[in-house]
Amino acid sequence: MRTRRHPERGAATAELALGIPLLVALTAGLVWMLAVGAAQVRVVDASREAARAVARGDDVAAAQAVALRIAPEGARVRVVVGDGQVVVTTSVRVRGPGGLLSSLPGVTVSDDAVALAEDP
Repeated sequence: MRTRRHPERGAATAELALGIPLLVALTAGLVWMLAVGAAQVRVVDASREAARAVARGDDVAAAQAVALRIAPEGARVRVVVGDGQVVVTTSVRVRGPGGLLSSLPGVTVSDDAVALAEDP
């Protein structure tokens, strides 16, 4: 009686063992990209709301507080008033994901919003 040999026996297991970490890393990278996109949207909203608040006559400190509530944690807000306009710059550093992708550098997202100051 002859026995049949299966030279590819276990190949699927080996491919799966190599493929799973790659899929996990890819998923973590995509989640990180979503986090960067969400942070950018929040930074844009924070700059816009602060610029509108100062332009309509609100206190600069109060507008900065509003922007810091909207922006991601650790954000910096700078307000410059002059020449009939208000310029608000908001920026924050989004750190890379941990684990397999911990070597990736963080990304800084920022936005400038400009509004014309209303006449008192």
